Order: sequence, then C-alpha cells, then structure tokens
Amino acid sequence: MSDLVIVESPAKAKTIQKYLGPGYEVIASMGHIRDLPKSKMGVDKENDFKPQYTDMKGKEDVIKELKKRAKKCGKIYLATDPDREGEAISWHIAQMLKLDMDDNNRVAFNEITKTGVQRGMSNPHKIDVDLVNAQQARRILDRLVGYELSPFLWKKVKRGLSAGRVQSVAVKLIVDRENEIRKFVPKEYWSIDVKLIAPSSKKVFEASLVAVDGKKLEIPGQAEADSLLERLSGAVYKVTSVKKRVTKKQPSPPFITSTLQQDASRRLGFTAKRTMKAAQELYEGVDVEGVGAVGLITYMRTDSLRISDEAKNAAAEYIGTVYGKEYLPPEPRNYKSKNNAQDAHEAIRPSTPEFTPERVKSSLTSDQFKLYKLIWERFIASQMANALLDTVSVDIEANGCTFRASGYSVKFDGFMVLYSESTGDGENGKKMLPALNADDVVKLKSIAGNQHFTQPPPRYTEASLIKALEENGIGRPSTYAPTITTITTRQYVEHEGKALKPTNLGEAITQLMTEHFTKIVDAKFTAQMESDLDEVEHGSKNWVSALHEFYDEFEVTLKNAETAMDGKRIKVPDEVTDVVCELCGKNMVIKYSKYGKFLACPGFPECKNAKQIVTETDGNCPRCGKKILLKKSKKGRSFYGCEGYPECNFMTWNVPTKEICPQCGKTLFSKGGKSGRLICENEGCGYERELAK
Repeated sequence: MSDLVIVESPAKAKTIQKYLGPGYEVIASMGHIRDLPKSKMGVDKENDFKPQYTDMKGKEDVIKELKKRAKKCGKIYLATDPDREGEAISWHIAQMLKLDMDDNNRVAFNEITKTGVQRGMSNPHKIDVDLVNAQQARRILDRLVGYELSPFLWKKVKRGLSAGRVQSVAVKLIVDRENEIRKFVPKEYWSIDVKLIAPSSKKVFEASLVAVDGKKLEIPGQAEADSLLERLSGAVYKVTSVKKRVTKKQPSPPFITSTLQQDASRRLGFTAKRTMKAAQELYEGVDVEGVGAVGLITYMRTDSLRISDEAKNAAAEYIGTVYGKEYLPPEPRNYKSKNNAQDAHEAIRPSTPEFTPERVKSSLTSDQFKLYKLIWERFIASQMANALLDTVSVDIEANGCTFRASGYSVKFDGFMVLYSESTGDGENGKKMLPALNADDVVKLKSIAGNQHFTQPPPRYTEASLIKALEENGIGRPSTYAPTITTITTRQYVEHEGKALKPTNLGEAITQLMTEHFTKIVDAKFTAQMESDLDEVEHGSKNWVSALHEFYDEFEVTLKNAETAMDGKRIKVPDEVTDVVCELCGKNMVIKYSKYGKFLACPGFPECKNAKQIVTETDGNCPRCGKKILLKKSKKGRSFYGCEGYPECNFMTWNVPTKEICPQCGKTLFSKGGKSGRLICENEGCGYERELAK
C-alpha cells in the first residue's frame, strides 16, 4: 500500500509527488473542506462559542475522493501549508477521516524542494492544537462581528452591507487620511536656487540658500525672496568649505510578506492580491525546463527575517563565484525580526539560489518572473557587502548668504551592483558634483526665487496601507491582501490610480462605527486582539477566554447602539458628476453594483437612464476612426470598444497605444503575454512587431 500525503493544491501535489516518488500518493484537498455554515451563525454563544462546522458546498466530490483514498492507503500524512490556516485544514481533514489526533501525521514544508520535502517527511509531528485554536478563535471572532454587526448596518444604512474587524480599521485609516487632506491648509514658502559653474571643469551644478548671516532662514513670501535676490545682485560666490566623507550603505533584509507586497506595489505596480497569487504559485512549484516541477521560493506568509545556514552558504558561494570575494561581507548577515513576529518560518527567499531569474524565465509567466526576480535579487543582495559612498557637502558664501550643494559618488558598489532601493536622482536625490576646493570662486549662471506650497499627506496606496497595518500591529502576514481585496470589493474604498480613496459609503459607515463601536475601529484595540490570538497560538491563553473578553463587551455595545439609533437611518450621499442626463437634464450620479460603478439619473424612478462609466484611451477605432473607450464587462474585466457602439461594434482585449501602424496608419495595440507584441487590428493589414524592451 502507498502512503497518502494530503496537500491543498494540485500544483503543490504535483511538485511533492516528484520528490517522494513511488510508495507515496499525493492528492489535494483544494483548500478548506469544512467551515462554519453560510446560512446561519454556526456558533453556539451559550456554550462557550462552540463552532458548528459543516462540509463546504461544492466539496462533495473532493471529500468523497479523500475518504476513498484513505481506505486504500497505508499511513496518512497531512502536508497543508505551515501556518494557522494550514493547521486548521489538516485538523478538519483528520477529523473527517477519523485519524488519531495523537498520531505524528502532520508534516510541514517551508520550501518545496527535494531537501525541504525530505526534511519535512522525516520530522512528522502531532497537529498543533494551539495553532488550530488560534485560527478557530479568529474565524469565530470575525463570524460574530460579521453576523451581528452586518444586520445593524442593513437597518441603519442599506441592505447588503457587511462589517469586519480588521477591515473596519483599515477603512478608518483611509478615511482619517482623507479628512487630514481636506483639513490641510497649504502654507506658502520660497526658495532661492542658483546654478553655478565650477572654475576648473566648467561643469554646472546647483545649490540652494540655507542661511543668511549665519542663521537658518525661512522665506515666507515673495517680498522676502525679492529682498534676498536684490541683496545677492552682483555678489561674488566663493566656496568656503568642502566636507567629504565615506559612508556605508547596508543592504535591506530579505522580504517578509508585508515588505514583498510593498515593494511589488512600488516597483511592479502589483496589487497585494496579485503579488500573493504569483508568490503562491512560485512556492507550490512550477515546471522548470530541464528540471521538472520545483518550488522556487520558501513559504510566502511570514514575518520572520531568519535565514537558514544552508541558504546563507548557498548565497555566499554564488556571490563569491559570480561577483568575487570582495562582494562578500566579513561575516554572513543575520537580520533581527520585530518583537511581535511569529518567527514560524524563514524570510521569503529563493529555495535554490542557483536558479537565477534568467535561468527560469522561459518557464514562468510574466508575473511569476517579475516577482521571482524581485525576491531573488533582494535575497542575494541581503547577503552581500556594504556599498561605500563618497559623499560631499559644499558651502558657498555670497554677500553673507550661505548656499549648499550636496552630492555623492559610488566608491564601491557592493550590494548595489544587484539591488538598490534608491528612487530619486542618485542617492536620496543627490547628484554628482564637479571637483571643488575651498576658496574657489564659482561663476553664477542663473539665480531664481521659486514659490512652493506645503503639501498635504498623500493618500494611502496599497503599499503604504500595508506598512501602516503592520506598524500598528493590525492583521498578520496572511491577512493584508484579503483585507484590501475585501474593502475594495465591498466598495468602501476605491482605487484612484495607485491611491486608495474612501467612497461616500465607506465614510458613512466609518462615521457610524466611530460613534457607536469605538473599539472595533480602534487600531490599538485591534492590535491587542491580534496579540491575544498570538498568545492562543503559543498556548499561553485559552481561546474561549479570548473570545469572552471581546464578545461580552461587544454584545453590550451593540445593544446600546441599537437603542441610540432607534428610528434613525443614515443616508449615503450620491457622488454627483458633470455628466448631464440626456433624457431629463439632471446631473448624473455614480451608483454601485456588483459589477462596479455606473452612471444613473438621480430622477429615478421617473427617469431610468443609466450607462457605463467609460474612459477615453489614446487610440482610435481601426474601423471607423472614432475614439476607443475603456469599458468593463459584466464580470468586471477591462476591454476596449468603439465610442460609436452600437453602429460600430469593434471591441478588443488588447490595449490601444499612441503608436501608429507604419503600413496603414491605424492605431497599434499592445498584446500581452510572456513576449508582448504590438499588433495592428485593421482588417487585412497584419502588421505586428515585438514590444521594445
């Protein structure tokens, strides 16, 4: 009889089967098989929150197959993901198959490589009930909040709304930031900036006024700026000091879940959901040409910066061979995790550093390759030597006014040869300076007073929101992406470019929650709840006690809110647009459906006019020459169609560009995939070429 290994996904099953070989059969549960029922609360509040689990709809065939295979196998191993969620899945499977809970049948793989699988299989252990209880507590907690708070929102705002614990705090952060922006009053200030010419090289460099008569200054308005410009008229500019020093720049640590999502957002434009999808695929295994199925990264839900000695040695060997020993630090680098880190897994790293991004590129999708390259480069760089920068700060005097210019040059690139976090011109916006010495007289090329205004704090992006959630201790690695997905899907928050902006609905609900459910939207309280769940995981707190501490007070708060809001209902204002209804002349408003936003006449039901929100693109229709509009399908997928519809029914999934076909003069479209191409969609033309790299 073969032993049976149960994992969550077919991709993971395929990769693990390769390493285990004959004697083992690996099958997938397709995620959870049991959960709280959808149609009712499913939690017995009078009996210490006892959950009432049921088989999940749609999993009947999977459950039947698991039971069938279990009867015909030898030993059963539960190899679901190595976290709370994975532990709970294994626990449910064990209960369903009536396995002995004291049996060492649980195995965990931090990386799905031959070594990682063999290590996991050689160290089976009991199901960690503390981990299971932590997951149960979170699931029940969120069920209690959702099932008891949501009906309150239906009665006081509108039907169909739902509330969540972590999501409510995330929305409040975004609403609070929006209120800060609204209240912000810009403050005027000026700067005096010069362009100067170095005496020896004749190169032009820039400097800014930092002090007058030895005192730091602020220039509040144009009058003060004009006075300084008059004082500087005809002045001689002389270098008074040149300060040089060598600074060390250390590499960033390898990724954890939050930093991976942040960097993928900034560098690749990925949403958190898109990042985690690609990361899951890389962890579970892909077919690498010439190798077969292999997991390319370690487990991607982690808050630990720990790195195994094996991985450090592999990285050092690669760095020494490819870049030379001078690119290795004196000692292998260790990074300290945050105090509240669970530290259950290593940091996110390539499972096998020899699999360079270029080596596996042909085997990966575009998203997989981009993310793998980011992870691989960040990890290898984290084990490289410091970069050394020659920095210089030059002070220049002109009639009692001190100007300063700063710059740098790279003395030794170190880890920066592979990976750098710099986002401006050079290091932190500094530029290279020409050679200058004290007492040099430099020639003025131009001088200008420039008006500026202080800027409000920026709206959150997905990256900065994840950073804020992490810094406030809200949520854990597995919750960041689902939280953002939830608040956007529920239309409490919307994307405006990369920024996250609260909708009128999101603001109305946040106001209601702030007034009546202070603790639910309080970041510190939510962070404390996360700490309580961590204590449950570590076995130092009883999960039922943790739930009582929350729910007993929440139940009273809910009753008080219902009393205070008796007979009251909140009206969510519509967002008025400048689009005029062609039927009745009213300004149309934005409404929401499960497919997204659309325009509707506020005169409903007398006027039932409604239409899609469309955005013009750079291209023109290859059939009739009218503008091409960005539209949404009923399933929310973007497509492009002619504004002349229905007379012209041209549509495409390919993205219109500004480029023109050299053969027929029509708009060229970008066609995605691993090797993107520009194509002409004018019937009969057939022109296409590869996208410029």
